[in-house]
Amino acid sequence: MSILEINFVPVGTGSASYSSFVQEAVELLNTRGLKYTVTPTSTVIEGNTKELMKVAEEIHNIPFKDGAMRVVTNIMIDERRDKPDNMEKRVSEVIS
Repeated sequence: MSILEINFVPVGTGSASYSSFVQEAVELLNTRGLKYTVTPTSTVIEGNTKELMKVAEEIHNIPFKDGAMRVVTNIMIDERRDKPDNMEKRVSEVIS
């Protein structure tokens, strides 16, 4: 199981807000049935690495299809193969 954190910044949209792009990304994740958490600065998604890479590319392209001229996307992948892992387990290990 992998955990992917993604954030993107659309450039050249004519607006400082880009929550509508994040909403589209959330709709995509819901359609895919992926487990995710939206934070104030990024979205964390859980799944297999191949599936996460595909959805990351689709999320990156959302602002382009909506008219952005440039998109800066940051992705971090944490994959653990030595034992079962998930988002809730990680959080519960540090917050008691």
